Amino acid sequence: MRIHRDKVRSADVLLGPERVLMLDAVGLSILSRLDGVASVADISEELAQRYDAPPDVIEPDVIEYLIDLRDKGFVHVR
Repeated sequence: MRIHRDKVRSADVLLGPERVLMLDAVGLSILSRLDGVASVADISEELAQRYDAPPDVIEPDVIEYLIDLRDKGFVHVR
């Protein structure tokens, strides 16, 4: 899987074998921080600062998003 900028659609997408997922700004923000080192709490804290929202509100959404992508086979969660 990789993030790719689709110039035709002017949109960011997550590309996989025979699969494409259109990304919104929040999805791109989450996925661009997946580096194998940052924890969900780290990612949530960064997003909370970026979007001026409480981390305890952001973190459940990040977890839900990653679980959904995991269930669809787009990401692997350790």
